[in-house]
Amino acid sequence: MRELLRAAFVIARRDFTATVLSRTFLLFLLGPFFPVLMIFVFGAATAPIGSDAERPTVAVVASDQDYKALDQARARLSNALGPVTMINIRQVRPSGDPQQVQKLLQSSQPAYIAVLEGGLSNPRLIGSMRRTSGTVKQINLFVADARRMQEVSQPVEVEVVASKRAPGASVSGRALTARGGQSLLFLLTLLLAGMLLSQLIEEKSNKVIEVLAAAVPIDAIFLGKLLAMLSASLVGIAVWASVGAAAIAIISSTGLSALPVPAVGWPVFGILSIVYFAMSYLLLGAIFLGIGAHASSAREVQTLSMPVTMAQVVIFAIASIAVGTPDSGRALAAAAFPLSSPYVMIARAAEAPEIWPHLVAVAWQLLWVALFLRLASRIFRRSVLKSGPVKRVGTRPFLMTMLAGVGLASRN
Repeated sequence: MRELLRAAFVIARRDFTATVLSRTFLLFLLGPFFPVLMIFVFGAATAPIGSDAERPTVAVVASDQDYKALDQARARLSNALGPVTMINIRQVRPSGDPQQVQKLLQSSQPAYIAVLEGGLSNPRLIGSMRRTSGTVKQINLFVADARRMQEVSQPVEVEVVASKRAPGASVSGRALTARGGQSLLFLLTLLLAGMLLSQLIEEKSNKVIEVLAAAVPIDAIFLGKLLAMLSASLVGIAVWASVGAAAIAIISSTGLSALPVPAVGWPVFGILSIVYFAMSYLLLGAIFLGIGAHASSAREVQTLSMPVTMAQVVIFAIASIAVGTPDSGRALAAAAFPLSSPYVMIARAAEAPEIWPHLVAVAWQLLWVALFLRLASRIFRRSVLKSGPVKRVGTRPFLMTMLAGVGLASRN
């Protein structure tokens, strides 16, 4: 194992240096600034279509008759306006407790963004929203439509009473942070992991791969190339993050404070974002490296790119069902599936404050990285090189053999 890791690091250093110091790496760094617009387009297209778990919920302290009228008004408006994000309402019967409203605002299971009391005759909305917010406007529409159906001609405006920030006010915001983290992770993985499909084409064509395979195990070659491309990708991400941070500092004076704070906090969320990108890259990269190793030309790589991209989209769709319900059965199943696990867990970091599930998830993902690499190298050795297991040798003979093979290939 020690010699395998040493050989893998030698190959990783060789490939990393050749990649980062090349002139094409500059074009690689400039490329993502154009498709980054996809994030905003994707977010704008999917923002109005949210699940019920992501929508803010207002507790309605009212009688059965008043609540039924409000619920029917909401249903009519929802059918008339089409696929827009309507707030949820939930009935809470009056208990006579003077602290009932404050207890509802402080409740986290379920979490309410505001409380509507007073029925239809004297409606009063208590919460931390402004009078011009979408929640207040929708409640006014519900009340007006319900009074109209009861043939009450006198108009009434909902009184808005400011209160402390309720736990429910952050539920929809954290869901947005979760979707943003998933989208960014998906875009980076889609952009960077595809490069591994063409990693071995040049070395297969000039016979360098045979020299490497004779010197070190195929597992070390695959691991080294995977680590090299991960390191190059992290360099690119560092550059892009620096440019993004500078742009945010210039455009907005509030910075991250204007965004919904994730449940684990921004520092931990940033660390977990890097970790889960690395896990996603290693998981998909191990598979892509094994698939691309069987390609012998750039045309075959282009043919493989479409199904590979569609597979990533399917994985992202599987992971997106966990947003809003991090403890549901479907979320846990998506977290257990290794390829969608990083996307699910980065969303969980935005919605749940516990840290220990992330430690378990990272260990689980590392196990699958090792399994994928082992399987890919074995298939490559038997189907492409058509050889059995190779003997491990020391690093010095490996370097001498590799340099001799590279010199022979350059002379030919």
